[in-house]
Amino acid sequence: MQSFEDNDALNQLDSAAFKFKHKLLGHPSLSLENLANVLPELPEGRVEYSKGLLNINDDFETTFRDQRKKFSLEDTIENIRTSNSYIMVNHPDVHPSFAPIKRQLIEDVEKIMHRLGVGKEAIDPRLFLFIASPNSITPFHIDRYSNFLMQFRGSKHVSVFPQWDERAVTAAHHEAYMAYANTKLPFNDEIDALGTKFEFKPGEAIHIPFLAGHHVRNGSDDVSISMAIFFNTEQNNAWRKALRFNGVARKALNKVGLKPAPIGRQAWRDKAKAMGWDAYNKVRSIQTRNQNIFSIGLSMMASF
Repeated sequence: MQSFEDNDALNQLDSAAFKFKHKLLGHPSLSLENLANVLPELPEGRVEYSKGLLNINDDFETTFRDQRKKFSLEDTIENIRTSNSYIMVNHPDVHPSFAPIKRQLIEDVEKIMHRLGVGKEAIDPRLFLFIASPNSITPFHIDRYSNFLMQFRGSKHVSVFPQWDERAVTAAHHEAYMAYANTKLPFNDEIDALGTKFEFKPGEAIHIPFLAGHHVRNGSDDVSISMAIFFNTEQNNAWRKALRFNGVARKALNKVGLKPAPIGRQAWRDKAKAMGWDAYNKVRSIQTRNQNIFSIGLSMMASF
């Protein structure tokens, strides 16, 4: 592999969190000096940032929307060591210096997928870059993708939670998150006790399974620079569809005091629900098309 050191831990893809080593440490594109030059050149909307330490209970997604435009990117980068700031870069590979890195990572991810029989091509692969002040926090949240997170500078304390354990994230919250209906997750000391804690330093990588809750605290020693490759497999793409199916079914079942069976327990049931979501979307598409045809017909009749 070009970017990852191969070992048996990689066979736990999307079933457990684990730590291993990556081969990209020292890559010139990931120095703070190069990033200070590259980030201002990226298209608008690719770089999001916040100032002020986040709390573990904050809504990670809305934080960047709420603080956007309050501070300049140049000022945030220049003072990153002392400003309690957090920078997130979506698709840094639009810059030529990052494109080769993304290609390497996708090749390694697809080798792992092929080995485990969960697909041959990474679905919707995305590269994310994170730059954060010492002691900064990434609040408790879940991602709609599988990912491998790699550390390049500074240190982290990463807590990852079992992906289908409803004591950490309920089935209803998984479904709402997948439908982009709710991104704020409950969090308390009882939930925190369920996590597996990893000490994370440069040269190391960690796998965070699809929809596994996690939070991060950067070390006090230095600015943290990390990068993640996000992707879907055929397996978790089916989980995505099954969760959307459950979300629709839950509204109907609630009326009669029932709940849908949770995802991640029975593979055959998850597959059936994914097929059900495809069928539901197909029917909804036909209904929308018929409504459009009916509306056009009424308009034509009204013109006579």
